[in-house]
Amino acid sequence: MTATADETRGSTHGTAPTPLSVLDLVTVGAGRTATDALRTSVEIARLAESRGYHRYWVAEHHSMPGVASSSPAVILAHLAAHTTRIRLGSGGVMLPNHAPLVIAEQFGTLEAMAPRRVDLGLGRAPGTDGATAAALRRTDHLNEGADDFPQQLAELIRFLEDDFPDGHPYRRIHAVPGPIQATSPGGVQDPHRPPIWLLGSSGFSARLAGSLGLPFAFAHHFSAQNTVPALDLYRESFRPSAALDEPYALIGVSALATEDEKEARRQVRAAALNMVRLRTGRPGLVPTPEEAEAYRFSPMEQEFIDSWNANVVHGTADEVRSGLDDLHKRTGADELMITSHAHSGDLRLRSYELIADAYGLPHD
Repeated sequence: MTATADETRGSTHGTAPTPLSVLDLVTVGAGRTATDALRTSVEIARLAESRGYHRYWVAEHHSMPGVASSSPAVILAHLAAHTTRIRLGSGGVMLPNHAPLVIAEQFGTLEAMAPRRVDLGLGRAPGTDGATAAALRRTDHLNEGADDFPQQLAELIRFLEDDFPDGHPYRRIHAVPGPIQATSPGGVQDPHRPPIWLLGSSGFSARLAGSLGLPFAFAHHFSAQNTVPALDLYRESFRPSAALDEPYALIGVSALATEDEKEARRQVRAAALNMVRLRTGRPGLVPTPEEAEAYRFSPMEQEFIDSWNANVVHGTADEVRSGLDDLHKRTGADELMITSHAHSGDLRLRSYELIADAYGLPHD
């Protein structure tokens, strides 16, 4: 059974211009553990649910000490056990890293755990460096996976819907939990499958999502210059489908709200130092603001910092609200998915609370 538009579209609350959601990288700060980060994720998910955020997604990354989200399905199962209503999903699963059958089984299991509140967001990038991607995919031919993405996507959908045609080599293979259980003797399984989203930071996935009539998520938080062109391409390419009768696009946006503007700048600078190290092949834990203040950036690094931070909405809650409102006006996004990066898990949690307060989101 194909997912419906009602599961895709969120509701606005308070004075927010559009539904607000959360993207979590399960960031690990220096002096903290992955256990600490995962506990923070549970706290943020609970807060997001109680304050009217629409969905909570986890992003797949690998071989990055400061990002503990290498296994989205495992984390989502943990979050499902600690929440009851908020939509949970991948933002995303990097499909070329996995066999489509495995993803169908994982998300069929999640759907059974949390019926009708699971999203399957898919990307075609590796979510890591080339060497790690080769280890994940057991091949050095990395372009092959990305180039084959439409075929992998089609295969995954076939497994999720259990509708390989007669004569296909996979006709007798079934993703379980899944629709086959509903058609087996005595079967009472709900044949519903999680809605599929395509994720991207360029035009490829925008065009593919549009042509298939799927919802689209754009990574504005690290590809801001491509946001408007990609959304335009998605809308121009869109063809109505069983999932959607009109386009629906969310954008990921990096935002951090604190009580004090100076503290926001300190935290954002530390997160930017983490990105400098990642981009130069030195990934590590998210540094403390004190370490970032003591670090002497080269002119090239400072140029990167300035460019990166220009796309991070940060400051007091009112300043962040104003920045998010402006971004919504510029892009026309149907949903804003906020990712907050800071060394401290408590600050990340507080940021989502301050943003909710600034928009007058409800208290459960």
